Amino acid sequence: MRQTSGVRPDLRLRPVRPAGWWCDGLLLAALVALTVALAAGHLFGLDRAVADWSAAHRPTAARWVAMAFNLLGQGTPLTLLAAGLGVLLAWRVRSVRAVLPPVTAFVLTFFTIGPLKVWTARPAPSASVKEPFLSPEQTLPLFQHELPVRFAQSYPSGHVANAIVWYGVLALLLVPLLRTVGRTVPAGLVTVVRVVPPTVVFCTTVYLGWHWLTDSVAGLLLGLLLDRLLRRVPWNGLPLPARLGGWARPVDQLD
Repeated sequence: MRQTSGVRPDLRLRPVRPAGWWCDGLLLAALVALTVALAAGHLFGLDRAVADWSAAHRPTAARWVAMAFNLLGQGTPLTLLAAGLGVLLAWRVRSVRAVLPPVTAFVLTFFTIGPLKVWTARPAPSASVKEPFLSPEQTLPLFQHELPVRFAQSYPSGHVANAIVWYGVLALLLVPLLRTVGRTVPAGLVTVVRVVPPTVVFCTTVYLGWHWLTDSVAGLLLGLLLDRLLRRVPWNGLPLPARLGGWARPVDQLD
């Protein structure tokens, strides 16, 4: 039998707030209900009204500012940044456990956000003013699989979901990383890192017409669900192969 190292005898899920699985079930139920409503043609009026208002109140200067702030939700840079912090922390504390959060987050986002986008096949609001130049009515429905995939990946918003997940991972890694250089992170700053960037990304994504309002709401629901799953993981208690030796040691403040 393969031995493991660095395992706590009481492997338990970490607490989250609100506590219990009822909140996770509520987020999942809300995401399913929203998808079903859109599939049935509901909420299109709301999406169109928000998109039209945004288009009518988008001067050039505001558009460029919104585009700059929306970069906070770019999935690839966030993934690389989180991976880099994980590797740096792992090197400083000599433990591979520091890279487990970004690796797990990548797997979760890769197998949820992308497949959902492809399956729901919804164009973005901008699909009526640039390729594939659909009529305004054609840009709203889901399941338009006759369109090329690159033109029908709006639901749910990957920017919003990625921002929630990856800034949560960054907040998790920053605390022990700064501790290695004798710094402490105020709890309020951790909250700011978790909340402010996703909020900015949500607002700018809708304002720029890159996603429908309901796309971003779906991204919010999915991101919060994934974030809660990640926050439950007892990173310091996960069993690791014995051959890692000291590199399987717990990381202070990672749990």
